[in-house]
Amino acid sequence: MAKKEKSEYLIQAVSHALDLLEQFHDDIDELGVTELSKRLKLHKNNVFRLLATLESRGYIEQNRVTENYRLGLKTLELGQTFIKQMGLLRQSRPVLEALVSECNETTYVAILKDFHIVYLDVVETDLTVRVVPRVGARLPAYCTAAGKVQIAYMTDEELENYLPTKELKRFTPNTITDRDELKKHLKVIAEQGYAMDNEELDIGVRCVGAPIRDYTRRIIGAVSISGPSMRFTDERVDKELIPMVKRAAEEISTKLGYHK
Repeated sequence: MAKKEKSEYLIQAVSHALDLLEQFHDDIDELGVTELSKRLKLHKNNVFRLLATLESRGYIEQNRVTENYRLGLKTLELGQTFIKQMGLLRQSRPVLEALVSECNETTYVAILKDFHIVYLDVVETDLTVRVVPRVGARLPAYCTAAGKVQIAYMTDEELENYLPTKELKRFTPNTITDRDELKKHLKVIAEQGYAMDNEELDIGVRCVGAPIRDYTRRIIGAVSISGPSMRFTDERVDKELIPMVKRAAEEISTKLGYHK
């Protein structure tokens, strides 16, 4: 018997379910049955059955107030599993460990989520005075090295839509809260290929970060080195830490298929 093409094995109901899940993207966080029916070109009864099935497995949940539907926690779990098994975390961990061995400061890998960064992994220094790890914490992108080095490569239009419309919160005297000043600062970061957090989020803490790219050349995260300001002197940052963090970011990017 001739071998069938994989397309001949497709199950239409499964395909429709995946099409439904893919409707929730960018700023679209909730959709109703009627809107989903229009988008998928399916009868409302079919859409409702798909939603009920996905909801029973935790991939979709219903907002009881609006009666619209949104992605469920199970989708987040799958995403986290992918990151751990196939992507950024698995490739970056040995690089972070080597980086700590080299500079003996705390290192992170972080991703951008909304207008915040989320630290996915950390390798700590063994020095007594050190930065407290914040794995899983959401921190503002505009005043962290790992955040600034990711949003710096956005287009002017993307950045305008990305920056919160409300006033940027000041965390320290060094926090950049003027939008025009921040945009100029980000352009410099994009040109130099790294970012510096000069006590902009926490007094007494400095940080350097560099972007991580994947095989599509898209920035998907950042590596950063953090430590107390007393150890992060200007000379050490320029001569030692910036070259280190840029090399680490390039190494992880290469592992993820990025080529200049």
